[in-house]
Amino acid sequence: MTILFRPRPSVVRRDSGLYGYERALARRGLSPIAGVDEAGRGACAGPLVVAAVVLRSEIDGLADSKLLTPARREVLHERILATAHAVNVVVTPPDEIDARGLHKCNIAGMRRAVAGLGCDLGYVLIDGFPVPGLPAPSLAVWKGDQVSACVAAASIVAKVTRDRMMTSLDDLYPQYGFAEHKGYVTAGHRRALAAHGPSPHHRFSFVTVNSVVRSGAGAEIGDNEMGAGVL
Repeated sequence: MTILFRPRPSVVRRDSGLYGYERALARRGLSPIAGVDEAGRGACAGPLVVAAVVLRSEIDGLADSKLLTPARREVLHERILATAHAVNVVVTPPDEIDARGLHKCNIAGMRRAVAGLGCDLGYVLIDGFPVPGLPAPSLAVWKGDQVSACVAAASIVAKVTRDRMMTSLDDLYPQYGFAEHKGYVTAGHRRALAAHGPSPHHRFSFVTVNSVVRSGAGAEIGDNEMGAGVL
């Protein structure tokens, strides 16, 4: 008779702190551990940015990027890059999102981000939803950027990277206010779309942008810049 021995499952309490998942996995020998998160999923303009991070040591003040001020995110971003074991960022442009679909691009971006870390992994923690085809066992963690340190680090890297890109786009297209809303749908962004039509960096497959194109708003931008033939 063959007896199979399985490791006793670990229970991670929500009050165990931001490093609870990492400590539990490390006790089972499942390290190094990568955290994966994205920024820009809900935006109607700009790229989708996915980051994967393997931390080398604990970082004071680490938290979900959405709970931090922009200045604090910048400080932690530099600290993560300086001290992490590995960091990789994948950027998917709006035209690829339009062509392939947001969810497919998100899954592919997460796979590429993990594969590009360049190190053997014991485990992968993903914010939100499962990602098949990763090179190590993985777990999708609900609100992972609030309960896992490596996912929080990935959220900061993705957010800061994307915010910088959107601020640069604001220099080229100041009429949209990208530096303020970062491509997300706000009242001001809607007004800018109605007045000027979409830029080449808008996602034409998204309802907010699609409706503007169909209404003919901002026709002065010109068919080429508005992405004629995309719809």
